[in-house]
Amino acid sequence: MPTHRSNHRHPCWLSIVFAVSATGLCAAQPAQAQFGLGGIVYDPTNYAQNVLTAARTLEQINNQIRMLQNQATQLLNEARNLEALPLSVLEPLQQQMRQTQQLLARARGIALDVQAIEQGFGKTYRDIDLTENQRQMVGRAQQRWQDSITAFEDALKVQAGAVGNIEGSREAIDTLLSASQSSTGALQAAQAGNQLLAVQAQQLSDLIATFAAMGRAQSLEAANAAAAKAQAREQLRRFLTPGRGYVPLRSARPKD
Repeated sequence: MPTHRSNHRHPCWLSIVFAVSATGLCAAQPAQAQFGLGGIVYDPTNYAQNVLTAARTLEQINNQIRMLQNQATQLLNEARNLEALPLSVLEPLQQQMRQTQQLLARARGIALDVQAIEQGFGKTYRDIDLTENQRQMVGRAQQRWQDSITAFEDALKVQAGAVGNIEGSREAIDTLLSASQSSTGALQAAQAGNQLLAVQAQQLSDLIATFAAMGRAQSLEAANAAAAKAQAREQLRRFLTPGRGYVPLRSARPKD
């Protein structure tokens, strides 16, 4: 009798075992995992991690894009800094300096040359031959006076040339200042500044040439005055020498 009761309850125990096994399988699945349609598993935690990873990746891409944009901007700025100035005033300045040099080279009499000064100045002003006759002395005095006159004339020409260059220098300065203010890069600004220095150098060159020409004229005039004094003393000595007396410059009248 007991044996028959045990066989009757066996299917019920099998149902309980299957239920426990199913519960254990369900517990083995993630707590947040859910089954969707068609058997696809949806995991919210994994989805959130994927979204965060995608956002970080997008941020890195944006940072790389901004970096490339900054590099492109830097390259453009470097290109502007290396862009040359589209104008130059060097040729007009060089032309003005050549004109001033030509005026100085045309100096007559005692030229602005060391060898010419050693040859001409020593013979005409320093080493005066006081043993010459009256006619020769007068001739040398006239030569010294002519040298002084031409030296002052040469100085006036150089001064006129320097004054004529002022207008060209003013135009060059205005052009370079405008170019410097509108320059797009460091190289253009530097080149404009260098050309402004060249304009100042040209003006300084004209100033030096003017002083040199005027100083030459004054030096020749002072040398002429010193030579004239030495000659005057010799002529006075001859005039006061007993038995010599005054000798006229014109030759004696021929006899009939």
